[in-house]
Amino acid sequence: MATSTCFRLANARFWGWEGVGCCEGTCGHVWQYAHAVARLFPQLERDTRERVDFGLAQQPDGAIHFRAEHNGMPAIDAQAGTILRALREHQMCSDAAWLRRNWPGLRKAIEWLIAKDANGDGLIEGNQHNTLDTDWFGPVAWLSGMYLAAVRAGEEMARELGDETFARRCREIFDRGQPNLVKQLFDGEYFINKPDPKHTDAINSGTGCHIDQVFGQSWAFQVGLGRVLPEAETVSALRSLWRYNFTPDVGPYRAAYKPGRWYAMAGEGGLLMCTFPRSDWDYAQARGKGADWAAGYFNECMNGFEYQVAGHMLWEGLALEGLAITRMLHDRYHAARRNPWNEIECGDHYARSMASFGVYLAACGFEYHGPKGQLAFAPCLTPEDFKCAFTTAEGWGSFRQTTQAGTLKTALEVKWGKLTLRSLRLALPSAVRSARAQVRLGRKPMRATLTVKGQQAQLEFSEPILLKAGQVLEAVLS
Repeated sequence: MATSTCFRLANARFWGWEGVGCCEGTCGHVWQYAHAVARLFPQLERDTRERVDFGLAQQPDGAIHFRAEHNGMPAIDAQAGTILRALREHQMCSDAAWLRRNWPGLRKAIEWLIAKDANGDGLIEGNQHNTLDTDWFGPVAWLSGMYLAAVRAGEEMARELGDETFARRCREIFDRGQPNLVKQLFDGEYFINKPDPKHTDAINSGTGCHIDQVFGQSWAFQVGLGRVLPEAETVSALRSLWRYNFTPDVGPYRAAYKPGRWYAMAGEGGLLMCTFPRSDWDYAQARGKGADWAAGYFNECMNGFEYQVAGHMLWEGLALEGLAITRMLHDRYHAARRNPWNEIECGDHYARSMASFGVYLAACGFEYHGPKGQLAFAPCLTPEDFKCAFTTAEGWGSFRQTTQAGTLKTALEVKWGKLTLRSLRLALPSAVRSARAQVRLGRKPMRATLTVKGQQAQLEFSEPILLKAGQVLEAVLS
């Protein structure tokens, strides 16, 4: 953000390149990976959704041009990502006024996406333009997975606003789509794509192991939607990415697959965009009759995609793998090799690298819903002694938890602004079997109802708690 990738225009509109001077229009299919701005400066992303995505970029049929006034076309992943971002922006508000004001445009955006599922089976058909800069055809696991996450987000937002008819419609699509996606596109180990036989010339990863294959589930965790794709198949897909796509040295692979840019050099590691473990599909088939500049993406290591997978792995309990990918990125940008403050894709200071903030949120197990007054932490790293910073709609602060002798102690401190809480959910470390809770705001005991489900402890407060700067809410579960 502190580079010339980002601008505040004279009319206060936030505007960004993909990377410095490259690819204009706060591109939807790139910026949807970037979680940092929305969590640190939520008003900027809210204004971008309202003024741009549901304003000047939205067409009468609901399509959102992914470069706003700079192009004339939508993209499937950008459309789905904008719907999911709208849920995130709503959650980073203190009330539902923003969502209510933008619901007409948001609902139209969801309806446009639903129209791309012509037969209503929960999978997208037809040409599917996406962040890899070409149109794909046939059932595409990662794009249809994002579609399912988007309709789940639509269901949640519609229900909050009392639009039950639309909420039911979204739910019905999701309930059909999830099993169809698994049945048609899970090959027993990971999720694949099925190229359309009418478009054999088009680029398609086919039975390759593609980096974004379960991106919809990754997004769902960022906005508290729970499971969009089944756990067993999703974890299997992530393990496959670790098995087939992660390498401590890209050199041998790139010696065999030469097209593509060298974001990782020989001797450096990373998570490759797409590999081809199956004998029925290879790079040449994936390329079709497309250009090497586009198909060459498959052979690259691109930071923002890698962060997306790393964060998802943390959410799914694959902490070692997720941290290894993150560390490999860190090492690639060691100051002895490159500028550590300039992660590059198509341009310097590339926006998609702000997906790294999603890794941080996953490590914290952070969930927040401002209008509902809900906050949750489930740290996956050193939960016995953990501390992190957090941001909310109207303030920011720190969270600390420690465990000792079967007791979980937490302290939630607001450092700036204010925070209204109606509930606090905590993950119980394995040594803690909570049967009772004590909650205090400063020296004042607070009434709370404790509900434990598995390793999740939910504290519901009898009255909303308003924390102001300098105040600490402590909870002891034992």
